[in-house]
Formats: sequence, structure tokens, C-alpha cells
Amino acid sequence: MSKRFLNGSEWASMILLGAERLSRNEERVNALNVFPVPDGDTGTNMNLTMSAGVAELKNKPSEDAGRAAEVLSKGLLMGARGNSGVILSQLFRGFARAISGQRELTATLFANALQQGVDTAYKAVVKPVEGTILTVAREAARHGLTVARRTSDLTELMREVHDKALETLARTQEMLPVLKQVGVVDSGGQGLVYIYEGFVDYLSDGSVADSSDRRPEPRTATVVPAAAPSAVRAPAANSSFAQAKITTESIAFPYDMEFFIHRVSSAAPFPEKTFRQSLERDGDSIIIIEDDGIVKVHVHSRHPGDVLNLALTYGEITQIHILNMQEQHRELLAQKSDSSAGNRSESQTNVPVERGLVDYALPGVVDLPAVTASPESEPNPDVYEMAAYGVVTVSVGEGNAELFRSLGVDIVLSGGQSMNPSTEDLLVAIKSLSAHHIIVLPNNPNIVMAAKQAAELSERPVTVLSTRTLPQGMAAMLAFQENDEVNANIERMTKSYERVVTGSVTVAVRDTEMDGIQIKQGEYIGIKDKTIVVSAPDAAETCKSLLVGLLENGNEIVTVLTGEGADPEQTEEIERWLAEKFPEAEVEVHEGGQPLYPYLFAVEP
Repeated sequence: MSKRFLNGSEWASMILLGAERLSRNEERVNALNVFPVPDGDTGTNMNLTMSAGVAELKNKPSEDAGRAAEVLSKGLLMGARGNSGVILSQLFRGFARAISGQRELTATLFANALQQGVDTAYKAVVKPVEGTILTVAREAARHGLTVARRTSDLTELMREVHDKALETLARTQEMLPVLKQVGVVDSGGQGLVYIYEGFVDYLSDGSVADSSDRRPEPRTATVVPAAAPSAVRAPAANSSFAQAKITTESIAFPYDMEFFIHRVSSAAPFPEKTFRQSLERDGDSIIIIEDDGIVKVHVHSRHPGDVLNLALTYGEITQIHILNMQEQHRELLAQKSDSSAGNRSESQTNVPVERGLVDYALPGVVDLPAVTASPESEPNPDVYEMAAYGVVTVSVGEGNAELFRSLGVDIVLSGGQSMNPSTEDLLVAIKSLSAHHIIVLPNNPNIVMAAKQAAELSERPVTVLSTRTLPQGMAAMLAFQENDEVNANIERMTKSYERVVTGSVTVAVRDTEMDGIQIKQGEYIGIKDKTIVVSAPDAAETCKSLLVGLLENGNEIVTVLTGEGADPEQTEEIERWLAEKFPEAEVEVHEGGQPLYPYLFAVEP
């Protein structure tokens, strides 16, 4: 069916069908994970990201294509999970920027928007790798630009874009040797092809299948505030609870305010400097962002009514959110007291983060400033006393969460191998902390990009350390010194976690061959950092073979984290073997509780 124009409603319907195709094939995308491990989740991350965008699109429909694209972009941005989800959100973020203000899409606009989406996504990735979703998107967009010069038919354009994406996907095996070795194509690229397939189906017949009974609801990672320190590797004073270091009365500007000003007349420039100076007379933590006649305002104030009256002189106020930080602080201290007494309940656990939640419903795509760790970003010392640091980490397994709490982590987000927290989950955790500088430890390579995206959206100074494993995160916390300055802490923590060599043991989910090792489904596999080094039917034998490769010098510190499925007798056997084989090594065993991986090992010099 020939189609030359798409309005906002039609564009949204096309997105819905693309999301449906991805949702239907989620497990197929997961199955393309290169490693034969049970936690391949690219399909899940892309599906949850897309579902968050679709939910936003359904809540705020628009006949304008540009506005609909902005709404989708916001939903994807906040719901992005995993690297694949973040890249997907950036593809559509650039797309939305390209068609901003457009009521209808033409073939030329569509092609240009695809290309701008690729440009935006590439900027978000520090070291782009050929043979991934980025390559598939880039080649498809380039071809789309060529096609748009010879046809005005959107159906023909999208069909050729899809075909080019499919062709490029097949070639990812030639670009990434590991894909060819395992005999699969890139999982993220495959997910994007499924989305494009839905686009083509919609443009071909103009109908959308009802997939509400198949698409799962977006899941939310559990936020767990810090508990009292416990006796694990006896941490220093840095294990204290950040909120306990300030008094409620010291919060001089207790009302945390966020709202938008819709300018009555956007013809005249918004007097940002004058407005900021007025807010500074009785407030702090001020952020003002203007975008196309809409002003986003954040301020801490003693008199919220005065702030709103001032804002009203510049336009209409919407999306007002006011949080009493003194009340929040009292609840945090009360919860801490209950937690120390061993009476913390599940409902209490989520109180601080839920009360700290501020709606980031941006009316369009607004570039918030990225904040880096630098002396210049330190708050004014005249401002009320806050904790020097707040630390957010991602972990899985209650034992591992307790270890992080004992090392001084303030908030533990439940997530990791099989469930990545979204950008919004991480942002909410960051916003819930009252600290001058916040450190985030993702502890998983698939969470790093979402963490950095959350940091860019935060109005507070945030540093994301690219920890890729739970042991690396723990090593970073052992090096953390609360009384030291930011740059020294970041340098020391980085050096500490980079020295850690991680080993993991899990069960193979399929037969394959990698690096000359024959792997059979159901056998145990030992992984050193990112490389499979052993496969065997017995868990203990797999652990021993893996540890031989990890303990090169024999006098290292070895930490063993036991997970679900770990046999206590096998664990004792491994401990005895380590004592005999490597008598100079210092060995610690903790019950981590992580799923899928019965054993995690950390080796430090």
C-alpha cells in the first residue's frame, strides 16, 4: 500500500506494531546471546525499554508526528534498560529531534530522522563496535537516505530500510568473529530488525495487531536503602549511613520544588539571569532549563508559595512537584532505626525512594547538563550541611546486598544479570540521596550506559565507575574513603576495581564451541572475566580448573560468593582444596545468594 504521509496517530500505530513484533520475539533475541549462559537478556531489555515508550505514547496521544515522537523519546529515555535499551532510546531520541515541530512525516523527513537517530546513538557510545545494533541502524539509515531521493512512498522506503537492516544483520558475523564462531547474529541488531519488520507491516496494510495480552508490563527494579553495617571485612568509618550525619533542622531550604513554566509569549527572551537571582535570595540547588518556550525549574526553598507567585509572572505553571525534605529526612532516620533493630519491613524499605520521586515528564526532548566530578562542581559551603558522598550500587542476591551495605553503600538497587534497572530506577535512587557527590557502581557491563544516562539527567554531581562485576564493585567500596576529596577517591576506587580478576561458574544453556572449548548443554562452565576457560560436568571440578587460571601467583586474596544452587559440601571441598593447593592465598567465603551463578570468585593481588 502506497503511503506518502504519516501523522502523529499513524506514526504511533506504526510504533505499536514495531513494539509488538519485538515483544513477540523477545526470547528469540535473548537466545542470540553469544555466551551459552542462562542470563542473555538483550531481548528483554529492548522489550522493556520499548514497552515504557509505548506506555507513554498511549497516555499522551497526539496527531502531530513531532509531538508523538517527543513523547515516545521521553518514555524510552526513562525506561531504557541495558546497553541495547539505551542505544534504542538514543536512536529514537535523535529521530524525535529531527522531526520536532512537524505535523506529518514524509519519506525525506523519515530518512533524515533515521540518520539523525544514528548520529545521536553513536555519540552516546564511548567505543562503538562494528557488528552491533549500531552498525545495523547506520547502514539501514544510509540506505534510507538514498532511497528517499528517488521515491516519496514511505512504504517503499521502509521496506528497503528493513531489507538493508536484515542484510547488514547477516553480515554482523563477518564483522565480529565471536558471532561467526558461535553461529549467531548480533542480538541487538536482530531486535531492531524486528521493530522495522513491524513498521513495514503497518505501512503495508495499515493495521495494528492487539498485542496487549502478549506484551508484559514494564517491570521495576527494587530499591533497597542501606542497612546497618555488619561484620564483613570490618569496614572503616565509611560504612556509616549518610543521612544520619546531618540533623533535620540543618536542612535550611526544606522544600524541593520542580515545575514547568509555559511562557505566555515566547517572542521575548526568557530573563533567566533575573529569575535565577530572585530565586537565590531564598533558595539553593537552582536549575533552570529553557527549551522552545518551556522552562524547567528546580529549586530548594523555604517559601514555595513565593517561588510559584514569582514563576506565574512569566507564564502558566504545570507539573508542580513539591517534596518536604525535612519530613523525608525524619522518615529516613526512623527507617534506619527500625532497620538497625532488625524490624525493617518490605513496605518500609521503599519509603525513601518513593517519597523522593519527582516526575521527569519533560515536555519534549530537553538536553540536561552532564555533571562531572570536579572541584568546581562542589556545592557552596554556606549551603546547609549534607553528607559528603552518597553511593548507589546495583546488586543481586540478598547476601551480596548486605555485603555492599556493610561497606558503606547507601542504596542498593536490586538488579543485574537477568534484570537490569532502568535509567529512571537509577535516577530515582540518585535523587533520593542528600549528598554533595554521588557515586554509582553498576557492577554489570549491561548497566553502565543506563547509569551514565541517569547521571546526565541528574542535577547533582554524579560519577559512574564502570564496574563490570559484583566483586569489582566491592573492591571499589573497600578503597572508598569518605573523608577524602572526590578526585582522589575516584582515582583510588578505579585502580582498586581494575585490579580485580573475576571468575564465575554457571550452567551452559546450549551446545557450542568457543575458543576451542567444546561446551555441552547442562554442563558447568567457568568464565574468567569475559572468556570461557573450562567446561565440565561437575561444579567443583569446574571451580578448581577456573581457580587455577585465576591464581597465577598463588598468594592473592580470594573472595568466594556462593549463589543459589551452591552445594555446601562442594563449597567446603573447594575451600579445602584452595588451602592445600594455594596455602599462601587468603580466602574468604560469603553467601551472596545470586541466581544463575552458584559461584563467583574475586582474585586480588
